Amino acid sequence: MRRKDIKAILARVQKGTLKADAALQRLKFLPYEDLGFAKVDTHRHLRRGFPEVIFGEGKTVAQIIGIMGRVAAGRQTVLVTRVTPAVSRAVRRHYRRAKYHAAARAITLEPFDAPKPRPGLLVLAAGTSDLPVAEEAAVTAEAMGYRAERIYDVGIAGIHRLLDHRVRLQAARVIISVAGMEGALPSVVASLVDVPVIGVPTSIGYGTGFKGAAAIMGMLNSCSSGLTVVNIDNGFGAGYAAVLILNSINNNL
Repeated sequence: MRRKDIKAILARVQKGTLKADAALQRLKFLPYEDLGFAKVDTHRHLRRGFPEVIFGEGKTVAQIIGIMGRVAAGRQTVLVTRVTPAVSRAVRRHYRRAKYHAAARAITLEPFDAPKPRPGLLVLAAGTSDLPVAEEAAVTAEAMGYRAERIYDVGIAGIHRLLDHRVRLQAARVIISVAGMEGALPSVVASLVDVPVIGVPTSIGYGTGFKGAAAIMGMLNSCSSGLTVVNIDNGFGAGYAAVLILNSINNNL
């Protein structure tokens, strides 16, 4: 749909010949803006509640900056994942307000009128080595409008460390549980609470862990009913899924 078509739809709304809800349904499925090297889905936030996220790995600085500009033009929060410190420095020279989250390897650029973050999410990490994935999940959720509480280094090798936080576990509406090795933490957490738990296997572990294969198989074969599992090292996917669940909960309150 071209720009003049969009204006035509908006004009019909103003004249009263097209209802706002019907116009929104049409606008939701607009195509993309072709930058040559990327086709930016400029209306994803209408369909999904959050704009297109930029996967930074493998992209040049110029490509990242170009896509960021199109997303930011819609006064939307920009999230760039899997970014090295060197790339972040180059990007931040162009976008001074951009923030680099070193542990998460992510860049965020928020509009001036970003809403106050909402509560409900708790992010757990089994070990300190799992923090990059846990932080990616937390930063993703924060970029999407939620405050992420964090409890780190509470793996089952010392389960008393986890049980000391039972009050916070029970208070959360959604929990993301990140673990490598055998990936047992999400199963334990899911057995203690009555809210959605999203397990995130990481590639942390020794040889027979097969770079996360043991962790993801352990989570998928969990005897704790209702545990949801994302792919290996996919903190972004876990954070996104958690926000969709929280949005559904909040919209039904």
